Amino acid sequence: MRYLLRKILFYLIALWAAVTLNFALPRMMPGNPMLVLVAKFKGRINPHALNAYAKLFGLNHHSSLIIQYFQYIGQLFHGNLGYSLGLYPETVTQALFQALPWTLFLLGFATILSFMIGTLLGIISAWRRGGIFDSIVPPFFTLLGAFPYFWLALIALYFLAFQLQWFPLGHAYSDNIQGFSWANLPDILYHSVLPAFTIVITSIGGWLLGMRNNMITTLSEEYVKIAQAKGLKNLRVMLRYAARNAILPNITSFALSLGFILSGAILTEIVFSYPGLGYALFQAVGNEDYPMLQGTLLLIAIGVLIANFIADLVYVRLDPRARHSE
Repeated sequence: MRYLLRKILFYLIALWAAVTLNFALPRMMPGNPMLVLVAKFKGRINPHALNAYAKLFGLNHHSSLIIQYFQYIGQLFHGNLGYSLGLYPETVTQALFQALPWTLFLLGFATILSFMIGTLLGIISAWRRGGIFDSIVPPFFTLLGAFPYFWLALIALYFLAFQLQWFPLGHAYSDNIQGFSWANLPDILYHSVLPAFTIVITSIGGWLLGMRNNMITTLSEEYVKIAQAKGLKNLRVMLRYAARNAILPNITSFALSLGFILSGAILTEIVFSYPGLGYALFQAVGNEDYPMLQGTLLLIAIGVLIANFIADLVYVRLDPRARHSE
């Protein structure tokens, strides 16, 4: 219980620090976001209306930063993230909930798939270490992982979408449909193939090498040698005895990686014009949209903190020695 309370206190302090930085960083950026609003109305905006808009978006420079900070904290407690400057009159919450499912769908699917493929290849590579499979597969995926995923996205987009026209050039769905529905699922899956492929192909190598190293260490343990000496089938020894214990560190890393799903694959989403959180964050920076920028960064920070907290709990559950080491 003391361990759990210490962790909760630590993450509450980390959340407060994230909220404070989230408030401060956009205001440290150069430029004036209200000028974007003036340009949007082509200069036809009353100065009194401009002041009203500044108060609406929480950008009233006549108030001190301290007052703005406590107003921001109060709004957060009420679940009010304000209005998006670039998407007005749409609220930040509405914009985030429109982008969030696309990021969870694309990044969640890609992360789970790369984890499963990389872990399985790592198990096989360690079991057959020194063989042809181990000599070719790990170096191949390590080489692919060395390339930036957005560079591979551009290559795939040019050859597979533009030249061969096997896949669409971008977006999450065709122009003739409106948003997500089960009837449109085949079209949505078709548009997600290339973005997911570039993310999966560049991230398999990390999971593969991690699992391979863990497996090699586990294969030298006495209980694995005893299982082999008993004449058990190789597949059973590999999966039930060796892989079952070697996968524990990978599961912890997988839990951590889930927290970074909310950050989105920013560059991949930009390349494919995919309407996820990463693309929304990119647009918010370009529009100097403080409320949208704050809302997106806050959502990402909360996701990472929750994932880290879950990873701590899972690790302690799997290895109680971690609880007593503190």
